[in-house]
Amino acid sequence: MQTHRKIIHVDMDAFYASVEQHDFPELKGKPLVVGGGQYGVVAAASYEARKFGVRSAMPGRTALEKCPHLIVVKPRFSRYKEISLQIRKIFYEYTDLVEPLSLDEAYLDVTENKKGIESANDIAREIRRKIFAETGLTASAGISINKFLAKVASDYNKPNGQKTIHPSQILDFMEELPIEKFFGIGKVTANKMHELHIFKGLDLKKKSLEDLIRLFGKSGNYYYNVVRGIHKSEVKPHRIQKSVAVEETFWENLLDEEAVFKQLKIISDELEIRLGKKEIKGKSLTLKIKYKDFTQYTRSKTQEVYFAGGLDFYETAQKLWELRPFDKPVRLLGLSLSNLKKKKKKQISVQLKIPFEEFD
Repeated sequence: MQTHRKIIHVDMDAFYASVEQHDFPELKGKPLVVGGGQYGVVAAASYEARKFGVRSAMPGRTALEKCPHLIVVKPRFSRYKEISLQIRKIFYEYTDLVEPLSLDEAYLDVTENKKGIESANDIAREIRRKIFAETGLTASAGISINKFLAKVASDYNKPNGQKTIHPSQILDFMEELPIEKFFGIGKVTANKMHELHIFKGLDLKKKSLEDLIRLFGKSGNYYYNVVRGIHKSEVKPHRIQKSVAVEETFWENLLDEEAVFKQLKIISDELEIRLGKKEIKGKSLTLKIKYKDFTQYTRSKTQEVYFAGGLDFYETAQKLWELRPFDKPVRLLGLSLSNLKKKKKKQISVQLKIPFEEFD
């Protein structure tokens, strides 16, 4: 009998914005962003704000142009962390195989679970119900046989919904899945695929492994497998992250220092947001520059104390930029933080591979 895992991906709905609307009822039903403003980056957007085209990681100025009556609030990471810990306690009621991705999402392997519940679908529904009862916040969930499929599924019935991709549905589901919905395929790669007439999974599946590796390098192997429902990464309760990075590839090359510094400020703010979500700080910052001719340059700075946040990243990135070897049009900028510190839990989990007949 073929063995399958039962994996759930739980993703809180507009987490930061929803916390603010829950804690301050006068904000309910109003377009709201956490972070942003004239000079920052949006960390989270309420569903009311999304109706105006406002999205997370968008420059605050752009968000205000799209929605002039937008309410901007400062992030309260200590509060988000407090609620995140409440939510994780619920996860651990069902399994010790929990892999938090950030404060607002996690993978759970419930193949073997503490409640003895056969249906992963029922477990996801119970978890979502408990989260709402204890925090007043809604969560969405995806359920399938691996992390990739569970992650894709969790986005399907948002907000406050869930979707199961049963083993018998995987191949058909993947063939019809738009390329933009593939976890791990960003805007630039999606556009490149569109130019190659790859618009959905079926188009991707028609490409040979050799073609995909030639076109996309080592990522080609990943694309070849996931479109066939193959993703072998297990839920890792003690995953050690070595770095956190933010990169941006530009539609039009950056031609002057003012444009570069503007983008470095946006990237610095986004890096601060990602670190806040992951409860991480670090001592080494690396600037990555890719030029129009695809030559690449990196330069790092390591210091004795932890970087303080977005402004610290930005000022350091400016100094690293001054060390660049070339003045050529820039097509990509990135910042990554390494030499990280994160709280660790001492806990040992054993992941068993067992068959199950009823997936639903």
